[in-house]
Amino acid sequence: MHQLNSVLEQCEAVWEDWNDQTVAGRIALLQRWSDTVAARGDDFAHAAKMIRFQCENAQRLLDKVHELPGPTGETNELYTAGRGTIAMTGDASLTSIALCGQLAAALVAGNCVVVSVEGSHADNADAVMADLVKAGCPDRVAVRVGLEVCSDLFKHPQVVGVATTGTKEHVRDVNRQLAQRQGVIATLVAETDIEQYSVIGSPDYVLRFVTECTRTINITAVGGNATLLELGSGEH
Repeated sequence: MHQLNSVLEQCEAVWEDWNDQTVAGRIALLQRWSDTVAARGDDFAHAAKMIRFQCENAQRLLDKVHELPGPTGETNELYTAGRGTIAMTGDASLTSIALCGQLAAALVAGNCVVVSVEGSHADNADAVMADLVKAGCPDRVAVRVGLEVCSDLFKHPQVVGVATTGTKEHVRDVNRQLAQRQGVIATLVAETDIEQYSVIGSPDYVLRFVTECTRTINITAVGGNATLLELGSGEH
């Protein structure tokens, strides 16, 4: 448990800088990552396509600040940000495509990721995460921990959500573990279709990993236009 706490604290330490990078900057980095993953061949070539797919959706859905209506002398903007640290897992049916799709969506949205998977999936996770660092991703933005701490990972208060791929029975088991959490509820994002990837392959999948934020700026200068200042004051 001490080691898990240390890993999550390190993720927390780098999360703010990662989240503060522009969406376009994260997209450019992940696209470089997809090229490195594709060079591994076989299923990784398809996984690289999934990474690019998530980047394209992020560019369409996240890489824009929306201006909202507001009173005179004020600007209001709507934008997205990462939620924090996402736990990522899967059962024996997990594929490289699903793994990379989950990673890409969570990372491009501005989150850190802690992966906990079994057997050969751990080797694949280590490989693609090493490629991620080679592409320029800061260390500790994505890390892997042993499967033996998976249950503690799900219940940890610093984990804001869990993404998993597996059978319906596996998803139910993960959901039961999340239900035992104390405090803040963690979001579950689950894929059970490893043939068509109906969840991970949806055009708005990346939105499951963001939070909406608003930014208000008062642009009325002190001592400025008195007409603007008195609008709506009720005085004539």
